[in-house]
Amino acid sequence: MAIVNTVIYKDLWWTGRYDICMCDDILTREDHKSSRKDQVAESRQSMIDKIAVVTKDAHRFSSIRHTHPQGQLIYAISGIVSVTTTEGTWVVPPSRAVWVPAGIQHETKSHVTVQFRALLIDLPEIRGLPSACTVVEVTPLLRELILRLSELVEKPRGADFSRSVKQLLLQELTSLPIEPLSLPIPRHAQLALLCEWLRSEPTATIGLHKAADLLHMSRSSFMRLFQRETTMSFACWRQQARLLHALPLLAEGQSILNVALACGYDSPSAFSAMFRRSLGRSPSEYFAET
Repeated sequence: MAIVNTVIYKDLWWTGRYDICMCDDILTREDHKSSRKDQVAESRQSMIDKIAVVTKDAHRFSSIRHTHPQGQLIYAISGIVSVTTTEGTWVVPPSRAVWVPAGIQHETKSHVTVQFRALLIDLPEIRGLPSACTVVEVTPLLRELILRLSELVEKPRGADFSRSVKQLLLQELTSLPIEPLSLPIPRHAQLALLCEWLRSEPTATIGLHKAADLLHMSRSSFMRLFQRETTMSFACWRQQARLLHALPLLAEGQSILNVALACGYDSPSAFSAMFRRSLGRSPSEYFAET
């Protein structure tokens, strides 16, 4: 039988703090329930052979900016989760997950009711894990492995079984394709303010010339600055911002028409065409995978 030790710890989502002690096989930690009415219903952590499992089922939640000494795989069984760092924002539905390397300051937010799972992986020697924040596809196998590790918090199966699940999970994680679901944030102060406004106003009709005027630049200077700061053209960045704005709305079950209009598109067909170009499938096909 695995040795299980239960202790109380502060909620890492509000303090940004994470510290964990090792037991021989499994360490389980139970969280205090948040005093915020719409926050976490339940949260647990468990360490299984250097992989900590965090569970959080909530109506909505958001964290302060914090770091972990371990790499973190952030996944929602249901709902939409976003991760924001100084470099950008990553938005993921249940068919995707975000990998956050150790030491990266980030904040996490759910946009709808969510069943949240995260793995904190204290294995720096593992090769093949991304060195930057990345969205990865959650294959059916990876999903089941994440769920199985979560189940081991409640029903331990012994160290050998836990290690077998962990090893298979790491093999799957290091071979996953990267998904285009991030939005770079410029470091240039004025450009960052403009991008933040555009992200909050997806229906804004501002074009390249107007954007350049707002920063008192020529069109060519603005284009060079934008490309250098974001590695994307202005038009591609606007499209990506609208795509990431659309995902939580689609997850809520809003119609394609309503989402298209909320994202600044004149018709559902124009929005669906953009969605298919970006993600290789229609909105209905994409969310059918979840």
